[in-house]
Amino acid sequence: MSALAEILSQRIAQHGPLNLADYMGECLLHPDHGYYTQQEAFGRGGDFITSPEISQMFGEMIGLSLGTTWQAQGAAKDAIVVELGPGRGTLMQDLRRIAPAVPGFDSLPVHMIEASPRLRQTQSDALPGVIHHSDVSQLPQAPLFVIANEFFDALPIRQFRRNSSGWEEILVGSDANGLCFGKAAPQPYHFLAHRLEDTAPGMIVEYCPALPSIVAQISQRIADFGGAALIIDYGDWRSQGDTLQAVYQHQHADPLAAPGSADLTAHLDFEAVHNAARAAGLRPTRLATQGVFLERLGLTQRAQILAKSLNGAALQSHIAAHRRLTHPDEMGGLFKVMGLVSEGAAVPAGLEP
Repeated sequence: MSALAEILSQRIAQHGPLNLADYMGECLLHPDHGYYTQQEAFGRGGDFITSPEISQMFGEMIGLSLGTTWQAQGAAKDAIVVELGPGRGTLMQDLRRIAPAVPGFDSLPVHMIEASPRLRQTQSDALPGVIHHSDVSQLPQAPLFVIANEFFDALPIRQFRRNSSGWEEILVGSDANGLCFGKAAPQPYHFLAHRLEDTAPGMIVEYCPALPSIVAQISQRIADFGGAALIIDYGDWRSQGDTLQAVYQHQHADPLAAPGSADLTAHLDFEAVHNAARAAGLRPTRLATQGVFLERLGLTQRAQILAKSLNGAALQSHIAAHRRLTHPDEMGGLFKVMGLVSEGAAVPAGLEP
């Protein structure tokens, strides 16, 4: 049994089963044994590869989208560029490289929301001068131009199975064989009341407790001062079914087998993002697939330009990266994009109102 599994088993023995959000929180951010505090998560040497790690073109397209939006909204000189969960800082490096294409955009300060001290150091090495915050409440009162790429999928979720008399919460307990899943007695939950209409007994829905507050705080800044947010993640319009997954060395793993050693994620419920932003007075854009979003921004043309200086294995890798980012059967269809702006403000390029 791993060190973190032992710690969690003792906690369960003393205080009872954990809800899934508490379990995920410990697995990802435990100060001594958490995945993001101890593991080399990103890239080919880690456990998974995000879009910025696949090709520089991804960060460049994000930079063009946010940069032209900043320009269309009046090019506020006190605006800041914000990334939530920046990984190794790869996306922001690529964004900054393309930023001079929008005059003045490259002079805006970069702020990052990052909880892991280890990753903060990596990001500072990649982007000298970056300003770090532990959560979005610490962001300055200023126009925000925000990118959240694969940020919300790593936020801890709770899971509930529909029962004829309410919802059974799925819990993490412990038995003679180690950690195991269980369930609580059925009861009603106010935040799931609207899901009684589109579910039947036995169905599972997921709820992210931290999401409404995070989206509300970003949205309130944008409503008060201007700006835009780009939310990019795998998921869909509404949570449906069990999407919890563990990834270890690029392979799916048992989420309970070795807590702290594997990445844990769940699909983003874009409807929850939409509702939280609307409640703060913003106008979310239509949901688009990542492939459509990137093609609207000119990814293919950029790929063709870069391909002119490549040949052999490098060219084949470049072609494969383009396909992986945009093809409907790969990340181009799995990942979705939503923009958040104030009523009447310019919508991020690549998206539709």
